[in-house]
Amino acid sequence: MIAPLAAACLLAPPAAAAGPAAAAPHGDPVGGPQLASRGIVLNTAPGVAALPKLKFSSYLVADADTGEVLAAKDPHGQYLPASTLKTLTSATLVTKLDPNRLVQPSQKACDVEGTKVGLTPSMKYKVSDLFHALMMMSANDAAVTLAEANGGMRKTIADMNTEAKYLHADDTLAASPNGLDVDYGLNVHTQHTSAYDLVLFLREAMKSPQFRTYVQATQFHFPAPPTKKEKKKHKKVGGYPIFTHNKLLPGQKYGYRGMLGGKNGYTVHAQQTYVAEARRDGHTIIVSVMHGETSPFQAAAKLLDWGFAARGKVQPVGTLAAPGNAQAKKHADGESGGVLPGTSLDSSGGSSALGYEIGGGTLGALLAIGVLFAVYRRRRRHPAPRPAGGPGGSGPAGSARDYGAPYDHGPANEGPYNGGRSHSEPYNDASYNEAPYDDGSYNDGAR
Repeated sequence: MIAPLAAACLLAPPAAAAGPAAAAPHGDPVGGPQLASRGIVLNTAPGVAALPKLKFSSYLVADADTGEVLAAKDPHGQYLPASTLKTLTSATLVTKLDPNRLVQPSQKACDVEGTKVGLTPSMKYKVSDLFHALMMMSANDAAVTLAEANGGMRKTIADMNTEAKYLHADDTLAASPNGLDVDYGLNVHTQHTSAYDLVLFLREAMKSPQFRTYVQATQFHFPAPPTKKEKKKHKKVGGYPIFTHNKLLPGQKYGYRGMLGGKNGYTVHAQQTYVAEARRDGHTIIVSVMHGETSPFQAAAKLLDWGFAARGKVQPVGTLAAPGNAQAKKHADGESGGVLPGTSLDSSGGSSALGYEIGGGTLGALLAIGVLFAVYRRRRRHPAPRPAGGPGGSGPAGSARDYGAPYDHGPANEGPYNGGRSHSEPYNDASYNEAPYDDGSYNDGAR
């Protein structure tokens, strides 16, 4: 009885939270002292228009060529990333994995929650195909499969956190390769990033020509097992078109002149998030927005317009950090140098809260078990009176949480993508709103 009780307490997920995590320790943040502000940060200048009024908790505008931060709002505030975290996934893996390598996904990768491209474990896919699905349509099954190709979920998450350290993205803690949050028992304290860090991720990833190919594609033929009709024609591989979710790319609904690429995301708790880069007249502006209620594309377009007009005129409020020691990162990659969060994913893709949350790895787990054993013995000596309402505890019979069952996050799972389901159940595609984006009504899956 003691071991299951201890395991239940160690595995119990933290409560979900929607707002920013606790403020960083005192001292100047990365990028300069002005960026410590939780409000709007701007050095006004004659002839420069006011910043657009946006319904986003955090954003940043920077000159990607010079690294100057032109303006920001709560730039180091820590928020849930949603699928913008896939930008860090790509920055971490795009130079590590051979684009022509064939990868066979596991069944768990194919069954992941949220937006999917439709992988099957009966087929092998090129890494480049998986990256197209990841960055174009935010495919969570592609994210997990790429993590498997890199040696597993735990190793990939460690590599992502090592990459974040290398980029001086100190506001970031990754606990998934796809940005899912409550589906994995994660909240803003166990997975988070900032508007400042999102810009660092995209700026680094855009150095890769291969990555630019993925984020600039608007349509791509994704491979699939051949249909019966295709088999009769002796075709070994079938497929179907996939389309970008980035509405600022050329030819899309909000097509923005000079758009180079970006990544949007959405979950109920993260709300709308987006990071994008554009180039006009020989200058490159990069922007990010987080935790918003309206169209991230239209918000980003307004910030890009402002950035192109303001660059060279306003005094910068800070700088984008340059990457750190590449040799140190190379040494840490694939080893234990990466930071694993307190709530993370096991190598099979499941969800588990690690003992690090309590006291640091195995030691924390042993201490917790010892405390629980003492409590258990005390309760055996002095049993508490049984509350009314049946065996489940107070209230109606069976109302208490059953820790022996799969996680039931209760209210934390309210929203279009879970609804309290067991994690073993397949994703219900009917809950994904694939309707065209309309000023904030578009739901990017979870993602």
